[in-house]
Amino acid sequence: MQALLAGLPLLVVLAAMALLKWRAALAGAAGLAVASAVIWWMGRFEGSLLAGVAMEAASSTATILWIILPALAIYELQARVGAFDRFRQALAQISDDRAVQALLIAWFFGLFMEGAAGFGTPVALAAPLLVGLGFTPIRAVALALLGHAGGVSFGAVGTPALAQIALLDLPATALAGWTMLLHLIPMILLALAVMRLAQEGRLVWAQIRLALLAVVCFTLPATALAWLTGPELTTLGGALLGGALFVAVIRPKGTQPRAEWQLADLLPYMLILVLVLLTRLAAPVQTALSELWLGWSWRDYSGGLAPLYHPGTLLLLGLVLAASLTARRAALGPALRAALRRLAPVALALFVMLVLARLMVHGGLIAQAADAAAQAGVFWPILAPLIGALGTFVSGSATASNILFTEFQAATARSLDLSLLLMAAAQGVGAAIGNAIAPHNIIAGTATVGLTGRDGEVLQHTLVPALAYALCAGGIVTMLVAWGL
Repeated sequence: MQALLAGLPLLVVLAAMALLKWRAALAGAAGLAVASAVIWWMGRFEGSLLAGVAMEAASSTATILWIILPALAIYELQARVGAFDRFRQALAQISDDRAVQALLIAWFFGLFMEGAAGFGTPVALAAPLLVGLGFTPIRAVALALLGHAGGVSFGAVGTPALAQIALLDLPATALAGWTMLLHLIPMILLALAVMRLAQEGRLVWAQIRLALLAVVCFTLPATALAWLTGPELTTLGGALLGGALFVAVIRPKGTQPRAEWQLADLLPYMLILVLVLLTRLAAPVQTALSELWLGWSWRDYSGGLAPLYHPGTLLLLGLVLAASLTARRAALGPALRAALRRLAPVALALFVMLVLARLMVHGGLIAQAADAAAQAGVFWPILAPLIGALGTFVSGSATASNILFTEFQAATARSLDLSLLLMAAAQGVGAAIGNAIAPHNIIAGTATVGLTGRDGEVLQHTLVPALAYALCAGGIVTMLVAWGL
């Protein structure tokens, strides 16, 4: 009975979002009310509990928002100067092969936009372009949803993984590295699904080779960046470097893209790449920047950040430098204001969900639910990615899923004596692929191509690949556990 009550707040959040279609902030508030009532009924409610968890949630919210704000500002500035239009035109004109176009737009451009901005921008930008290239609207949205899903673990310059790091204080490079390793084999299934959607009829060997090439081109640099630098550059850098490698391999010699693009369009990402590499790989720089720590503690509650080492600071610096060096300073103010306007609803939802998560931790509900989940025993590792996917399915956000379930995954890992890093990585992988089936994302995607009332048709194309992806990742986690990792 108590185990069921411990999980009741999460069930309320899931039901409110999936069945009642409530917004994340409202659903989180409902879950918060239920959690407070359950903790009070169990006799664990103390006067300082709500104050402490609110302080921790506010601290974590500020830490995450400082990443989201400059990421959104970069997107807004690039949109205002036409950079994304030039990127899309250049990619579309590299080849007239539909299979290649699907990989360039849905895969590499989608992954690039996920790494740079996240929050629905890959589908919003890629789906209309695919329709313009001759794909049906249903297939275009499904292609856009599947194409970028493998990189969502590190979307918006690492935000979902950074939320996990903030919650569990995990080593950034280890979490990013293990998460990326769990993605490697399932990404093959995802690329084949993209190829299958892009073509009529059965796949031929040439298309399978293209899919495998796309996987290798993305995962090699992405995995290296994950282990070397952490989550911030994994998807963004993997898409940039992998896309360039893919184009170099498939483009006939002597041909040049006909679209005009500018080096200034790439400069923000190049500067961010240099700044992150410098601060993560140069030990003296890393030490100097991380020494300044702004933290707080009160009773059993604490939080804080290293402002000079924080990825949000690097993003903002890259944005300001790029705008100053390319005579785009006039667009900087409007871009920041637009980003701030988009930040308000995100901030509220983040804060409410984080209050719920921290309340369930300090109130003992997460530990109690984990003890019940531990009854799954040897079957839990294969279920862990499905939990992450479920969280994203109902919230439309991998970050929200990680905030909801990372503590739960960690507590279950401790109950079953499993690797905390491995189970957190499994959560991150599941949360990523859940983007391809989340109703919020499907509805937003169909809206960009003028479809209404046909969301179920898109889900029919994405559901099986997403479930196969999560189960494949779960199988890998199970094998790693069996090998003693």
